[in-house]
Amino acid sequence: MEKSFKTDKNFVAEENLLNWNLVQENFRKVFGAEIYSSWLKNISLVKEYNHYVVLGVQTRFFRDWITSRYADKILSELQKYKLSINRIEFKIEGERLDGKSLPFKTDGNNIAEIKDGILNYNRLNPNLNFENFVVGKSNKIAFLSAKKISSQLSRYNPLFIYGGVGLGKTHLINAIGLELKNNSNVMFISAERFMYQFIKSIKKNEMVNFKDFFRKANVFIIDDIQFIRGKEGLQEEFFHTFNSLFDKSAQIIISSDRPPNKLDRVQDRIKSRLSGGLVVDIGVPDYDLKLNILKKRITEFQNSFHEYPNLNDEIIDYMAKESNLNIRELIGIFNRVVAFSKMNKKPLSINDCKLILKDVHNNNKVVSIDKIQNVTSNFFSINLQEMLSQRRSRPLARPRQIAMYLAKKLTTRSLPEIGRKFANRDHTTVIHAVKTIEKLSRENGLMKKNIEEITSIILSD
Repeated sequence: MEKSFKTDKNFVAEENLLNWNLVQENFRKVFGAEIYSSWLKNISLVKEYNHYVVLGVQTRFFRDWITSRYADKILSELQKYKLSINRIEFKIEGERLDGKSLPFKTDGNNIAEIKDGILNYNRLNPNLNFENFVVGKSNKIAFLSAKKISSQLSRYNPLFIYGGVGLGKTHLINAIGLELKNNSNVMFISAERFMYQFIKSIKKNEMVNFKDFFRKANVFIIDDIQFIRGKEGLQEEFFHTFNSLFDKSAQIIISSDRPPNKLDRVQDRIKSRLSGGLVVDIGVPDYDLKLNILKKRITEFQNSFHEYPNLNDEIIDYMAKESNLNIRELIGIFNRVVAFSKMNKKPLSINDCKLILKDVHNNNKVVSIDKIQNVTSNFFSINLQEMLSQRRSRPLARPRQIAMYLAKKLTTRSLPEIGRKFANRDHTTVIHAVKTIEKLSRENGLMKKNIEEITSIILSD
């Protein structure tokens, strides 16, 4: 029986409830217009207790997506209004407040589903399709490979796509799932969700259902496989799931932030299997790709809102040239500029744009690892080539470590990418450098001062 909120001593009186309109307006500012409109706009405040709130969402898909990507930040924002709130729960429309789901009806789209709600997963996003994926030099091979898989299953098995944050990996593997879902039993899940369901099934003694559920798929798509690093039990189950699917010729598609051989703390037998198909990477977008993405964004804006953003060619060119960012961040600055233009109800000048993106522009300058290396070597009065050499003497090794540390802190580059910029060093060397400098900065005042001065030079115009 549902709990009576009126008699619950932990229930918050109506006059003391959160101002949800105010909270939603804050969500729009914090998360950005795009994320807010797509995912957060329709979240409702169902019930509020002294220490937690129940929020309403439309579907399981929305719940899983919001939980995996935005839940921590949502909680943090709610705590700005009430420090006492220490957790949030999501209620799906059609689900009782005691957490027991009402009978679930399949949508008939051939995507695997479990009616009892024990094994939920991240559903395919219809917006992440091949049609709205912009192709350039940095992602062309990955795109063509994804398209090939969509038309000819098991041509390459597994397909392994890797690259840095925000470059389009999830978009591509999601697009494959959308292409195949009408004729195949598609399973799309993040590695994090896979782990969550694995643990949940153990606790509920549902491992048989867990194994059967995933191994019935004809197409198994798993996102961010690097999440299984260091989790031996999870790796064991993934290994057997992989083998079972592979043996029956099911198509396996995987994304990661690094290639298979760089997945540290992952069993060698798993890395071997991940490397056994087609491995392709997505690189950092160049100017032409960024320009095309921005132009496509403008077209989408017109189609969706029937209005043209007040952005001239000079502004578009500026954003494409000046923003040394990943694609997700590029779209973010586009949304920022468009929002500013709409709020001011006038066309923007290039100077307006530069003012709006001043922080982005400054950060873009430090994204260059080359600049970090040059500034660091000049600061310590050593030759750049010597600093990048294999010599391990203290006068060279310490500046090299500082430069690696700053590359990690001031850029969005992955550890393998940073390592390659330092004479093809392994990512573990970068990790060691970062930890060393962090420790020295805490213990050594001079080291801390040197890093601050170098950072200041790098950030300066």
